[in-house]
Order: sequence, then structure tokens, then C-alpha cells
Amino acid sequence: MRRYARNDEWAAMLDLAVVVPTFNERGNVAAVVARLAAALDRLDWEVLFVDDDSPDGTAQAARDLARHDPRVRVIQRIGRRGLSSACIEGMCATAAPVVAVMDGDLQHDETLLPKMLATLRDDPTLDLAIGSRFVAGGGTGEWDRDRVAKSALATRIAARVVRTDLSDPMSGFFAIRTAVLRDLVPQLGGIGFKILLDIIGAAPRPLRFVELPYVFRTRAVGESKLDHVVAMEYLIALYDRRLGRVVPVRFAMFSMIGALGAGVHMSVLSLLYVVAGLTFLTGQIVATFAAMTFNFFLNNALTYRDRRLRGARALLDGWVAFCLVCAVGAVANVGVAAFLHDVRQGAWAASALLGVLVGAVWNYALSSRFTWGRYR
Repeated sequence: MRRYARNDEWAAMLDLAVVVPTFNERGNVAAVVARLAAALDRLDWEVLFVDDDSPDGTAQAARDLARHDPRVRVIQRIGRRGLSSACIEGMCATAAPVVAVMDGDLQHDETLLPKMLATLRDDPTLDLAIGSRFVAGGGTGEWDRDRVAKSALATRIAARVVRTDLSDPMSGFFAIRTAVLRDLVPQLGGIGFKILLDIIGAAPRPLRFVELPYVFRTRAVGESKLDHVVAMEYLIALYDRRLGRVVPVRFAMFSMIGALGAGVHMSVLSLLYVVAGLTFLTGQIVATFAAMTFNFFLNNALTYRDRRLRGARALLDGWVAFCLVCAVGAVANVGVAAFLHDVRQGAWAASALLGVLVGAVWNYALSSRFTWGRYR
């Protein structure tokens, strides 16, 4: 193994940086480095593990390797979550002229990396070299029929949203010129788990790319990160690409969950007041706390997934802060609506809607700061 000093001369010699976003991948760290060393033995490279403070000690495992191999670097993010944002931080942290992204679960074929780099070097007009499962020679490995169908549907939707003829816009395995990436960073949403989709959608001009085939491997160690919340993040990322500049995606989600909470409120009130025969005031109080609790936990899981609260103490403190914020928001809602109704006699519906809007903005702004902002 060649050893280099950490200096400007060494940085100038870099051919390629590989960014590996991780969460609970301790068992794969050494294998990733070993496979990269074998695949890139004729190149000057570095690997950046960007770890979202994994409880299994992934960052420490990478640091242990970095003590003896200067090609290994670690970025441990505290209070931040999200694959796309992790990739962005890693890609901005290298001096290499080309940066690649691959998963830490060994499902991407690292032997394709030299070809990606060579392709970009041979054709200076190209911006991206993308590993594709859906071009001739590629494949999804041992995926079952249901997962293949879901992936195909997601790919078609993504291609329509970002208006590209890319066969695999959902790929998480690609190489890009760092100069191109840095120009795009201010426009990137950093939402969800498909950074390539974000990059293509944010580009002011169509990016020039080539697709190179590879076969997706089966995970050997650890658990898959795919779940219903990840699928939701994918839809959120698509929304952000099309409408995020009109209505910010967090506010849109916060408002949508608020609407669902209103349904919970009415359901609980109907059950207690109409069915159980309790007083209206009692039913209203219980329904209000039920709706706020529902909103808090759903926002914690979805709207603020990247900084969600964990542990009994943090959840309790967050719930109390959220209820206090929403209580003040309810007062603001009623106050604005009453004032507008007095000013514009008869315009009760418009007054009520504006009151709801003011309350929603208040709740969103303050809960972002005092409920979830405190734990960033």
C-alpha cells in the first residue's frame, strides 16, 4: 500500500474520492476499504465515510482504519440524518477532481469505479458516469418480482418529474465531476435518499451522462434501510423538485399532518361527546391533546425525520414544547380570525381560513425552532 502525507501535494495527486454514507454499517467498513483498495490499486484515491452518528460504532470503526491508512477519512454527523445530505457533505469535503458515491452495504460493484473515472477522463463533455441496473448487461440481482415492479414504477415517476431519459434515475452509484457538483450544491434539496435524482433535477441545464451496467448485489451484513418511511422520503424528494420553491416541503408536510390531526380531533370529540355523553368541554380538551399528540409523533417521524427526537426524555420534552407552541398558535388563529371578521363583516369563511393559515405558520416556525431545533 502506498502511503502519503496529508498535505497539498498529496491532495493534488488524487484521482478519485469515494463517498460512502453510512448508518449502522460497522460490519461492512473494513470490507468496503479492502474492496476499494483492490479495485483502485492503480489510482490515487480516498474514501470518505459520512456517518450519521451510528449507535453501532460505524464512525469509530472507520477511524480505526484511518489511523493506519491515510486514504480513509471520516465525517461523523451529530444531530443530522439523511442519505442525500450526507452525500452532499462528503462530496464537498474532497479535493479530488471526480467524486463517486456508493452505498456502504457492498451492494454496488466497486470494480466499475475505474471505468467510471476513465469514461469521464476520456470524454471531457460528460458530467456524470452512472452505474445502471437497467441497461444491457445490468441487473437487479436477487430481487423478487414485487421489488422489481416497485422499482420500475418509481423509476418511471422519477423520469417524468425530472424530465430525463436516464434509465436508472434511482441509482445510488455514480461518479460526477466535483466542479459540476459544487456549482449545483446551492440548488440541492438534500432531502430523501436519492441524491442522483436531486442532482439531475437541480441542474439548470441537462447534465451529460453515460450509463454503465452493473448487477446489484445482495446485502451480506446488516439490515436493509428500505422501509415505508424511506418510500415516503422518495415522494417528498419528488415534490421538492417540482413544488418545493413555491411551498417549502417541510411546511407542506407540517400542514398536511395538521389536516390529518384535525380529523383525529373531530373523531375523538365525536366519540366522547356524541357517543360517550361527556360534556363538550371535556371532549374538546381531550380531543385537542389527542390531535396534538398525533401531530407531534407524525411530524417527528416524517417532517423532521432528519432531526427526530429519540429517547423517552427527549420525546417528552419535545411533546410538551410542541403542545405549548400549538396552544399559542390556537390563540393566534382565533385572534386573527376574530379581528378580520370584525373588520370585514360577513366574510366569516375567509376570516377563518386566514386565521388557520396564521396559526399554521406560527406553529411551524416555532416548533421548528423550539421543539426540533433544540436537538440539532
